[in-house]
Parts: sequence; structure tokens; C-alpha cells
Amino acid sequence: MARLNDWRWSPRPALVRSVCLAQHQSALLRLCKILQTEFFNRRTLFALLLCTLIAGSANAQTTDVNDIHVVPRETSKPVPKQELVTPGFTTHVRPMKVDVDLVLVPVTITDPMNRLVTGLEKDNFQLFESNSAQEIRTFSSEDAPVSLGVIFDSSGSMSSKMDRAKDAVIEFFKTANPQDEFFMITFSDEPEQVSDFTTSVDEIQNKLVYAVPRKRTALLDAIYMGISKMRQAKFAKKALLIISDGGDNHSRYTEGEIKALVKEADVMIYAIGIYDRYFASSEERLGPGLLSDITELTGGRAFTIDNPNDLADVATKIGIELRNQYVLGYRPTKIMRDGKWRKIKVKLMPPKGLPPLRVYARTGYYAPAE
Repeated sequence: MARLNDWRWSPRPALVRSVCLAQHQSALLRLCKILQTEFFNRRTLFALLLCTLIAGSANAQTTDVNDIHVVPRETSKPVPKQELVTPGFTTHVRPMKVDVDLVLVPVTITDPMNRLVTGLEKDNFQLFESNSAQEIRTFSSEDAPVSLGVIFDSSGSMSSKMDRAKDAVIEFFKTANPQDEFFMITFSDEPEQVSDFTTSVDEIQNKLVYAVPRKRTALLDAIYMGISKMRQAKFAKKALLIISDGGDNHSRYTEGEIKALVKEADVMIYAIGIYDRYFASSEERLGPGLLSDITELTGGRAFTIDNPNDLADVATKIGIELRNQYVLGYRPTKIMRDGKWRKIKVKLMPPKGLPPLRVYARTGYYAPAE
């Protein structure tokens, strides 16, 4: 039996063609005899011709699998890559790659009364990366546009605080820059994005009307969704505001996973924790520590509220603080593209006569991997 990939000529097709020719001749002889009879008519002739053609076609298409001769497929040769050639020049022009290793560090300064300190100059700051002093190349304290996401707790335990929490969001937006963009995520037993990025404060406020307290608290999952949404942000300055009343008890992501995520993301996180004097569960007891740890990793901070009536004032304070930060920029003296964590330390040299001040800044960043 001949193989499919055997390119030698096979004599079997000639035999098939001989059998088909003999069958055609036999059919033609029968046709001639019928034409000589007196019973012949046109309808009979047409039927016989049709049958003959069908039989011939069937025989012609009868082919053994071993009679198939495969023609080798012609493969096109790979086309060499053409370099970009600028007319009028004999040399090749390669794409230019611009590499800017500028690290931006937002910094907030407060006094012992937790009041915002403004008016400091570039010379009042020192920057260190892995204990190595860095030159501050850029310095700014202007109100830059912000991409901001509100992470709003709508779990069942918010029932007695829901109205005040909504008022706090409204007060926070009163400090907004007209160019700012916002989105909002509510969460109970799972997070839900209720508003995409928008510059309309009214749109966010209208969505708040439908926030109803119910079910459990998936705070960590909501933070994950907020960080993921920030990949679509328009501005370099990005922040999340969390309003919640306790710890997490229904998330798929762990605390360690979220901390690693916020360290990698260039997003500041602020939080307003609304707590009762009596913690009903272990998750609620861990709530203040959880929010503090996550926010401080990013250079933000968490505010603890015992009296829900203070919510609006604290929200306003965060809005003002977010828009009155110092932004320090530097290029690392040792650039290593290994994807590892780089620790940042900001030291303050305040003018004489000021009380001890506290510095809030991001604790580090991940170096690029290439």
C-alpha cells in the first residue's frame, strides 16, 4: 500500500479510468438499442441520459485513499525586518527610548494638634533611599488635580451611621478641584462599582442615595477593586478615601495580599474609621489597626471617629490635606532594575521656633524590573 508521503508515481489510477470507460461504453450501447425501438420517446431519452451522467460522475469520484498524491506545500520565506530609513540619510534611524527615573513622594506635615503645616520650603526636607541621601530635584506644594475613589461601607453594621457617612462624603467633595475626577465603590458582602470616573460631584451624590446597609463586610476586596480601578486614572496624583465602621469579615483577599498590593500601587489611601465604644467582634477590634497599617504604607493616614457627628469635619480636613501636600521628586543615585523594594525616608528640618512636627510619606516603592 502506497503511503501518503510517497512521491513515486502509482499505476492504479490508469486501472480505475479503464473500468469507468468500459461502463460508459456499455451504457451507450444500451441507449442505441432503445433508439431503434418503437417505444422510444423524448422523456425516456432524457431519463437515460441523466442516469448515465450520474453513474459516470460517481465512478469518476471513486478514489482510494492510497491514490492521493500530496503536493509538497510551498512555504514562503520569512521577510526580513526592514529598519526605518529616513529619506536623504544613508544611516539607519532607530527609535529613541527616553528613560526618566523620577520618583515622586507626596508628603504631609502636621503639628502636635494634628493641624496641617504649610509654607515649608525645599531646604526643609531631606530624602533618603536605603539610607543613601538623594538630591531633591523637584519640589511642589500646589493644588494639582486628583483622581480619587471613594470606598463606602454599606454593610449591615452601618445602619445607625449611614446618613452621617453620606453627609461626610458630600462635605469631602466640597473641597474638590474642578478638574478632579472621581469614582465610587460600595461594599457589603462584596464590592460593587456604582459610579465610573466622572467630574460630576452630583453624580456621585445621586448614587449615594441607593446605598442601603445590609449583610457583611468585604473591606479588603473593596480596596483591591479600588486599586485596580486606579489603572484607568487620568492624573498622576491618585488617592482612595475609605469610610468604614470596622474590620473585614467576608473578603477573599488576605491582609498580607492587600498590603503588598498597596505598596506596589502609587495610590495614597486615607480612611475614616467609625467605631462604637464596644467592639462586638474580633474583626471590629482589629479594624483600627488594619486601616492604620494600610494607609501609612501609602503616605496617607487613618482617622478614628467615636462620635459620628464629627464625620463631616474630618472629611473636610482630609480633602484640604490631600490638596495641600508637598511633592518631592528625585532620581535615585543608584539605579538597579531588579524589581525589589526600595525604602524611602523623609526627614524634616523645620525652621526654628516650631513645635515637633510629624511627617507622613510613602515608605518606599518597587524598582522597575527591566
